[in-house]
Amino acid sequence: MRIAVGQMLSEVSPEANLAELARVAERAAEQGASVLVCPEAAMARFGIPLGPVAQPLDGPWASGVREIAARHGLLVVAGMFTPAPDGRVRNTLLITGRGVDTWYDKLHLFDAFGFSESRRVAPGDRVVTATADGVGFGFATCYDVRFPELFVRLAESGAQVILVPASWGAGPGKREQWELLVRARALDSTCWVVAAGQADPAAVGAEPGTSAPTGIGHSMVVSPLGEVRGRLGAEPGLLVVDVEVGRVAAARSSVPVIANRRPDAYR
Repeated sequence: MRIAVGQMLSEVSPEANLAELARVAERAAEQGASVLVCPEAAMARFGIPLGPVAQPLDGPWASGVREIAARHGLLVVAGMFTPAPDGRVRNTLLITGRGVDTWYDKLHLFDAFGFSESRRVAPGDRVVTATADGVGFGFATCYDVRFPELFVRLAESGAQVILVPASWGAGPGKREQWELLVRARALDSTCWVVAAGQADPAAVGAEPGTSAPTGIGHSMVVSPLGEVRGRLGAEPGLLVVDVEVGRVAAARSSVPVIANRRPDAYR
């Protein structure tokens, strides 16, 4: 399966970001991809009031993404913000195309490194998997990558490829943590992990003027044995990788961490 990672640099305007997503999708389709993974906050970057930009899953932004997915024959995964009942928003992945139409609300909110995502964002309450073209996909968002039990649960629920849109916060050691965590979660789950980050604004001379997590780039595709099969730098770009799904079964035969785990012994 050919998977494209669109490392975008989102602006504050949902309309402008939708137009950029359309351009990225066209390039991905031209390169033969059947899946396009875009970052967390692809709809609008962090560091702005999120309530005014949030839209329901049947709103114009999500409908636009569905049309793009259908036009290019892609499964598209992209981060957006949807209204939550308590007045906050939810940090949502729209997952649409190739017979799939679902969503994932970020479970673990980024209340760390001096940032408090939960002040404005309500957490999700369900683990999400989907099947497209016979491949099992799992979904996680950014800070979720620090929680290995989610990735194990996704693997146990049928995921072979876990897609992780992100808008990683910058700072000392943060790139190293990102790369280590993505590779570790592939090993924990013996899944392919496709991690799609927001590009680093500083890479194009666009200082964000905010302490919010606006991205560092360095998107990665990692095999079930933790091998980096493709990566980008800090700037916007498109990464296209042929993911050999059959390697999941081979990895789980060689290193059966899912079969060997003993969760009852931990209690």
